[in-house]
Amino acid sequence: MKFNGSPAFTHNQQDRIGVLITNLGTPDQPTPSALKAYLREFLWDPRVVETPRFLWWLILNGVILNIRPRRSARSYASVWTEQGSPLLFHTQAQASALRESLQQQYGDNLVLEFAMRYGNPSIASGLQSLFDQGARKILILPLYPQYSAATSASTFDAIAQDFARRRWLPEVRFISHYHDFAPYIDAMVSRIKRHWHSHGEPQRLLLSYHGVPLRYLHEGDPYFCECQKTSRLIAEKLGKGSDFCLTTFQSRFGREPWLQPYTDATLKALPAQGVEHVQVFCPGFSADCLETLEEIAVENRHFFVDAGGRDFSYITALNCEPEHITALHQLIIDNLSGWLKTSSDQGERQIRARELGANR
Repeated sequence: MKFNGSPAFTHNQQDRIGVLITNLGTPDQPTPSALKAYLREFLWDPRVVETPRFLWWLILNGVILNIRPRRSARSYASVWTEQGSPLLFHTQAQASALRESLQQQYGDNLVLEFAMRYGNPSIASGLQSLFDQGARKILILPLYPQYSAATSASTFDAIAQDFARRRWLPEVRFISHYHDFAPYIDAMVSRIKRHWHSHGEPQRLLLSYHGVPLRYLHEGDPYFCECQKTSRLIAEKLGKGSDFCLTTFQSRFGREPWLQPYTDATLKALPAQGVEHVQVFCPGFSADCLETLEEIAVENRHFFVDAGGRDFSYITALNCEPEHITALHQLIIDNLSGWLKTSSDQGERQIRARELGANR
């Protein structure tokens, strides 16, 4: 195996701390061809679909990639903007705001990039950019508040695959979850209350999370439990009970049972129980994307209204709101403890490298 160095590496460059924030990913364009490439990468990840590889290869390439890209392209086109994919520009804005706030505090000792687990910009390109800027200690922050093997662990896999090809490995810290981080809870509660100020309180607040197969819970994945804790903390901060704040799960596919109760089934059932006014917030999504803007705000709204509901509203994700950036800033700082010091041996390392004949 040939190990990669950094094309921009020099022995006298300043050592920096790097931060890489990541999110799930998005196609490059809302077209069938772009969706086919994106879905091939996403759905082939064994963390996402835990099916024997040969069988899944046949299903994925023989059926799914011949049917789903066109349908998914129409859905993406409905939420696409002049800035491109909502998830991409929201994550980019979060990265810019975090970079500015962190560098105001620590100057150019700290550099920050963002990447997507699937699609572009890739994790490999994000890491390379950090290396090129002299990052020798790297903190990874996947923007998934609740841990799941299908999201957080998959991101770790991609980091490890990249590092397997590198000569110089950095010190690494990985934030696997922050489902009960107080500033994150406070930011969500503040977002919900601002919505109430403009639209009034509903009869029910649905806290909708992305679903995973039920067997993942039985096999030890803590995702379900962490979603429940996030919901409980939100309800406590709002001063509400579990009969008002309902935890539900969305975005399932396939025939096997997924985490329940399902968001769509709940919304279809509520009007028959006398509930005419509901609001939906998605605590597991750090930025608005297809699953919130199309699946919740449009598709699930129709389910509720068609069942007899009167008033439905989707409470947008935290995106780049100041309270969210403040929470993520604090989360990063808490996890950089002990790193935010000038390295005492950097000058000695540079001198020694030159003595040994290094020419850069």
